Amino acid sequence: MEVSSSSYSSPLSIYRLDSAPPLLTRPVSRFCSKSYTRPIQPTRPTRPSTCTASSSSSSYFGVSIAHKPLKSRNNLTVSRRRRGSFTIVAGVFERFTERAIKAVMFSQREAKALGKDMVFTQHLLLGLIAEDRSPNGFLESGIGIEAAREAVRSIWEDEEGDKKGGDAVVDSSSSGSATDVAFSNSTKRVFEAAVEYSRTMGYKFIAPEHIAIGLLTVDDGSAGRVLQKLGANLNELADVAVSRLQGELAKDGREPPASRQTLKKSSFGKTSGQENAKGKSALDQFCVDLTANASNGLIDPVIGRDTEVERIVQILCRRTKNNPILLGQAGVGKTAIAEGLASRISDANVPVFLLTKRVMSLDIGLLISGAKERGELEGRVTSLIREVKESGNVILFIDEVHTLIGSGTVGRGNKGSGLDIGNLLKPSLGRGELQCIASTTMDEYRLHFEKDQALARRFQPVLIEEPNQEDAIRILMGLQEKYEAHHKCKYTLDALNAAVYLSARYIPDRYLPDKAIDLIDEAGSRARMAAFRKKKEQQTDILSKSPDDYWQEIKAVQAMHDVVLASRRSNLVDPQETDNETALTSKADDQEPTIVGAGEIAEVASLWSGIPIQQLTVDERMLLVGLDERLKERVCGQDEAVDAICRAVKRSRVGLKDPDRPIAAMLFCGPTGVGKTELTKALAASYFGSESAMLRLDMSEYMERHTVSKLIGSPPGYVGYGEGGTLTEAIRKRPFTVVLLDEIEKAHPDIFNILLQIFEDGHLTDSQGRRVSFKNALVVMTSNVGSTAIAKGRHNSIGFMLDDDESASSYAGLKSLVMEELKAYFRPELLNRIDEVVVFRSLEKTQMLEILNMMLEEVKKRLVSFGISLEVTKPVMELICEQGFDRSYGARPLRRALTLIVEDPLSESLLSGQFDQGDTAVIDLDGSGNPVVVNKSRRNVYLSDTSTLS
Repeated sequence: MEVSSSSYSSPLSIYRLDSAPPLLTRPVSRFCSKSYTRPIQPTRPTRPSTCTASSSSSSYFGVSIAHKPLKSRNNLTVSRRRRGSFTIVAGVFERFTERAIKAVMFSQREAKALGKDMVFTQHLLLGLIAEDRSPNGFLESGIGIEAAREAVRSIWEDEEGDKKGGDAVVDSSSSGSATDVAFSNSTKRVFEAAVEYSRTMGYKFIAPEHIAIGLLTVDDGSAGRVLQKLGANLNELADVAVSRLQGELAKDGREPPASRQTLKKSSFGKTSGQENAKGKSALDQFCVDLTANASNGLIDPVIGRDTEVERIVQILCRRTKNNPILLGQAGVGKTAIAEGLASRISDANVPVFLLTKRVMSLDIGLLISGAKERGELEGRVTSLIREVKESGNVILFIDEVHTLIGSGTVGRGNKGSGLDIGNLLKPSLGRGELQCIASTTMDEYRLHFEKDQALARRFQPVLIEEPNQEDAIRILMGLQEKYEAHHKCKYTLDALNAAVYLSARYIPDRYLPDKAIDLIDEAGSRARMAAFRKKKEQQTDILSKSPDDYWQEIKAVQAMHDVVLASRRSNLVDPQETDNETALTSKADDQEPTIVGAGEIAEVASLWSGIPIQQLTVDERMLLVGLDERLKERVCGQDEAVDAICRAVKRSRVGLKDPDRPIAAMLFCGPTGVGKTELTKALAASYFGSESAMLRLDMSEYMERHTVSKLIGSPPGYVGYGEGGTLTEAIRKRPFTVVLLDEIEKAHPDIFNILLQIFEDGHLTDSQGRRVSFKNALVVMTSNVGSTAIAKGRHNSIGFMLDDDESASSYAGLKSLVMEELKAYFRPELLNRIDEVVVFRSLEKTQMLEILNMMLEEVKKRLVSFGISLEVTKPVMELICEQGFDRSYGARPLRRALTLIVEDPLSESLLSGQFDQGDTAVIDLDGSGNPVVVNKSRRNVYLSDTSTLS
């Protein structure tokens, strides 16, 4: 047979033959046998530093490593017990470090020196010891190479006798290279274990420490006897090996996932067969005993949920199909209920037939991971089922049970050829031989379980609802002690109440009690970090003080001590007793935990929701009391509209309205440019904290029927499915907001159907079936419908005139006219669900001056960045009001007049370099009545100089 050549890839390249000479797997009475066939070596040089190898059903490695040139392979003859061809495995040694290669070469030399033609595990141990040049010996054990050689010879002499021992020692200078020595099967298994350990633990290299760990793990007993004779502790050797590997990765800033505890639990020095025979059972390997954890105090207390636990116990007592499945949203406490059952069993608070039961939590990820071969996963599951049946007292708890469906068929074709784990469990579940408590969400249950009715009928659903706020507070009070001990802090009762209230109001996409628990957890973490930083700052301040500062503090303390001492003497108090009290008080102050209050909880809630912290902590009653004054400061001439809005908001937030409906649903009607949108912005800034808390939807974009899906999301099969709707996604992310539906009359009538559900029920369901709550939103619709009625009410004789001093009765009459026009345009069911219809009157010329002053303030704020101030004369303001006033178009023409008269000339002057920082720009009129911009320090005399400046 020909040996296929391979390009040179590393100092150690490996080939595999299609057959191999017989090798012992476990030498009993001697290290080698006369029946061994010496590995066939090449006779013609081809490439330097290559090697030949034999095939093995379980090995990556060949039989020799050669650094001398290869010879001709034309006359090679090998055993043909198996058919096959040469397999190149050159990549294995590429991961070996230079130290690992030296250790392998040293092991070959040690075997050659002892007269062996194969490297056994004791020779590999000698190579590792020879390579380790640490002053403390091999893996810090104090073992040197000479002592190890003597131990190997001593063991060999005991087994072979003095005569064979004398014949076995051969001079290392005998014929043949030391690197021509092949490897035994036991040595190959050590190499395989080293490679597997390196790969599993995420290392990118194979060092001598990896080989040492492999040797300690899968040794055939030969190396173990040598180490025991030398008095070495195998667990300590493994610890040192792992520590060295971790140190290598720590130099690169990485930490391996390996743990010394994992190796400590291994039985070193045993064969693979012994390891498997005495290994963990499937239950111990893939499950966690919740009952034992409850007995050891490792489970948090379960508050409430007595009804659900009793329901689970009732189902478990059934004769068949005694398998409850907990259905509920993520975070409502499904896992905690299973832990509560384990706690009851631990406390003997269950019926007699459950006292001996154990609740074992199955780790599905651990069950599936590492099952590479077909049938391996199925074997694990069947072993687990068999052990549960044999024990007779195990209740399996499977969290996220939907992951079982389809497991075992992944990567096996379109439909999969492996058995589904769920199908393996069906027979035992149906006969009652396997008791199981499962948990999953409603969405996953509908998606997976309802499609597999054969599996679903073997479980009895138990619905787990979200607890109300009162129950959530009791749950937090039960968990308070655990979190205080962890974070070294103290939670106030206000903090617990705030965690529940703020999470329920501002974090709608999660569920109680999980979101409230996370709030107090993160708040405790922030408080602990803040206390640590404060302590470090105090230490830094102490170290930075000068000797004079210390001396002044010492004198101040001495003076205080004298005052206290004099007071004690006057009051006849025992000085020793007072000193003890002072010491105890000082010690208590040093160990006093950090207090976490409602403010700290609000800070975390602000980070989660994006709502300013001031808005979360402010008293809502104070916001409502001064709401009308703040709105009137921003919107001029619409006092009746502002009063109507404030009445609706106060009525909603005081608690006299359905809490599940929106804060208010209002319709703003009036001509264009009268302040409908501006008032909505002012409402968002005053009540919700910022203008960014307003979601504006221009309904002119929803004029077509198909655009309705843009609000709630595209249906399945259409472009955009899964991305969510414009309206629903915005409310899910920020529920405490103002929704402005601008120019609602332009929307398609189908949009109104969605609004009906929002106004009546306070929620909306998007295209993915998620329920979005609007109970913390304020919905405002603006419309130009009614503008004609407002114009007629001003110019026609309809029983009242709209003057600047019009009465409330005239405003009510105008509103009735607008309502008549609205009824002709909108459906009655929509108008009937609107809390308040607010009518905006047309602006008068006297109100334009107030609006102009607000616009000029905005211009002045923008000029602050240039370091320039602005003054506008009264004639200029009168000119702007005259040119910008149009009763039909409202205040928008005023904005255009301001741009033309003030902003355009001012921009020209800034570009020409007329002003420097600190100058004042004056807008005035020249002799022709045209606007002009001058520098106040170089101002010329114009006709309007006698007028006052604005």
